[in-house]
Amino acid sequence: MQVQDPIQIARRLTELRQEHRDLDAAISHMATHPARDELQLTRLKKRKLLLKDAIARLESKLIPDLDA
Repeated sequence: MQVQDPIQIARRLTELRQEHRDLDAAISHMATHPARDELQLTRLKKRKLLLKDAIARLESKLIPDLDA
């Protein structure tokens, strides 16, 4: 999905940040559970990192290009 409109980027950023927060909560909850599934925990952490990268890419799109 190629998003160019600043409003669409901001909307997508909101969605990704919410998903990132939700994953953070799920990871925290799962990590404290004694019978946790390590594979699932690893997958959630990887997904969270991918979301963080996607958020950073979109945030950089909102920064205007400055000609030197």
